[in-house]
Amino acid sequence: MNKTIVDIFIPCFIDQLYPETGLNMVKVLEKLGCEVRYNPNQSCCGQPAFNAGFIEESSRVAHKFLKDFSNEETHYIVSPSASCVGMVRNAYPDIFVTSSEFTNYRNLEKKVMEFSEFLINVLQVTKIPDATLPAKITYHDSCSALRECGIKAGPRLLLQNISGLELIEMDDSETCCGFGGTFAVKFESISAAMAEQKVENALASGAEYIVSTDTSCLMHLQAYIKKNNKPLKVLHLADVLAKAI
Repeated sequence: MNKTIVDIFIPCFIDQLYPETGLNMVKVLEKLGCEVRYNPNQSCCGQPAFNAGFIEESSRVAHKFLKDFSNEETHYIVSPSASCVGMVRNAYPDIFVTSSEFTNYRNLEKKVMEFSEFLINVLQVTKIPDATLPAKITYHDSCSALRECGIKAGPRLLLQNISGLELIEMDDSETCCGFGGTFAVKFESISAAMAEQKVENALASGAEYIVSTDTSCLMHLQAYIKKNNKPLKVLHLADVLAKAI
């Protein structure tokens, strides 16, 4: 039986701050029989520049992304970041609409998937074999996953099917955590208040961990947790699945 070949896209946040999450994604993919490939020439998807209004700069990065991942050997492109996947799906059409590369982009877009999407929709895996983790977890719907990629049930299903894990829904799980990239810098007090609300809802659920598909959200929440000495931890979905196997 041929292995499913996966090209992984590791976003800036994970490459620079949470490399273990990228490694854990690889661990899970290999556990499920995938052949994982990594192109060291890859860099950013261009989202920071695009969101800040630097369209020309983000366009150059987007064209590099297309070049890095467009080749005959490219199969699925899997990323542990719904935010970056959302950028490719929703912002790249505006960037490439007047470009001769638009057709190449559309062909590439079909291959780009968020980690949990790939597990469920391509590998058709809803339960990792022999996965066990005694923990109480609540799930945070990141704006990018929920609103840009339509991801909601998948991560929860993967978590629910881990032996010993208790998934507890917190109030307002779909509410933004307050990060929003430059929003957290420009509107610090509002951003902090939103993080406080999210953390307090998680604590009220009785969970030990907040889990999400986006490290940017988790970084923001972790900063609030650490500053205020809250008895709560954060984990990316890939980290949870890797810990369980």
